[in-house]
Amino acid sequence: MKTKKITFPLLVVSLLLFFSFSHDSVKSVQDEEGDKLVGVWEPGHGKAKVKITRVGSKYFGKIVWLLEPTFDDGAKKTDRNNPDPKMHDTPLLGYKILKDFEYVGDKTWENGTIYDPENGSLYSCTIKMKNDNTLDVRGYIGVSMIGRTDTWTRLQKKK
Repeated sequence: MKTKKITFPLLVVSLLLFFSFSHDSVKSVQDEEGDKLVGVWEPGHGKAKVKITRVGSKYFGKIVWLLEPTFDDGAKKTDRNNPDPKMHDTPLLGYKILKDFEYVGDKTWENGTIYDPENGSLYSCTIKMKNDNTLDVRGYIGVSMIGRTDTWTRLQKKK
């Protein structure tokens, strides 16, 4: 009788530990796959470089270089095209243009947004990795079928 009382709790503890460790290893593989997005990327137009990082379980990208960092008058480029006038003096260098992406598997990040400072528009966005150095970044309004895809090239891997 005593053996049954000891065996059952040990079984329960063993199962809990097993499922805990297996969940952590799946999460670790998921994080490792998702982190392939981390690094510095150049959009197809070549006018900027965007550094993508992970914060918690989400991915964000900010402008870290501009081909033309100043306006014609010599002033540093700011978010002049933003529909919110309060944002017009916000510098573009350091600006987060990619927000809230989640790795969903199959080399795909979804549920995020991309901001286009050239026209002040915010789009839903999906990122798909074609290979370790190439991304298809698709911005759209409403449904993904109605949008535009840009190819980004990796400049630097994560550190």
